[in-house]
Amino acid sequence: MNATGSPDPAERPRLVLVTGLSGSGKSTVAKGFEDLGYYVMDNLPLGLLRQLLANPTEHVQDGKSIAVVADVRAGGLAEELPRLVRELDHTRMRPSLLFLEADDNALLRRFSETRRPHPLAPQGPVLEGVSRERALLGDLRALADVVFDTTDWSIHDTRAQVFKEFAGPGHEAAMAITLVSFGFKHGAPPGTDLLFDVRFLPNPYFVPELRDHSGQEEVIRSWLQAVPEYNELIVRFGDLLLYLLPLYRRENRSYLAVGIGCTGGRHRSVAIAEALGEALRDAGWPVRIVHRDIGHS
Repeated sequence: MNATGSPDPAERPRLVLVTGLSGSGKSTVAKGFEDLGYYVMDNLPLGLLRQLLANPTEHVQDGKSIAVVADVRAGGLAEELPRLVRELDHTRMRPSLLFLEADDNALLRRFSETRRPHPLAPQGPVLEGVSRERALLGDLRALADVVFDTTDWSIHDTRAQVFKEFAGPGHEAAMAITLVSFGFKHGAPPGTDLLFDVRFLPNPYFVPELRDHSGQEEVIRSWLQAVPEYNELIVRFGDLLLYLLPLYRRENRSYLAVGIGCTGGRHRSVAIAEALGEALRDAGWPVRIVHRDIGHS
């Protein structure tokens, strides 16, 4: 607290007002703010936007930072938002205006790819809508604290820039890690980023007294640990993941799914997922383990 009883600027939650040209990446930016832990609101009607900006801490409590996405879909926004920006309360929040833009060719390409009309030219050429919007938002562009020109940016570049500009000191993007054991005979799980095939290991299924057990049980894990390749595999897979995870996190990945497959998804892949999960947790990584096919016969 300072002498006036207000929080010091560095302690105040942030309020980021995001606006800009249609097609410039506001939805991608909004997702980036969500991953940073901001409370995100998109395309509020002008009346609700007025109420929020007049007293943001009343609507979003617990000291959480806020990102509000506003664009020309809100009627009257271009005319009124400059005044609302000038009147923002700096005593309880750290407000800033982020403006997104891109050149005409990039915007035309993006509208062509999505096959959506421009909101200001629903029945006319996209370029007509882009030109009108640039003129309407000229005053807001001049007031912006931060401008992102996304012309040559991928969605990953845009997200990385949100983290670079608005992440708090020492903030590191959280990354959800999921290890999925599965059986290839049931099909590989969709959406995996990395996939390991461990069918080269001896299969406990062909040992009659082991068949009905699973890789979660000590009897299976002990049997596999007697196989030299199994122990080396755990070390090598663990070293590889511990090398890769910081690199994925550096690129602001919010999740990583690793598939580990054997024939049926009950013995070898399950045991390896458990062993890798333990190694990653010991190294400080939060890990969720899913045994997709452990119940299949």
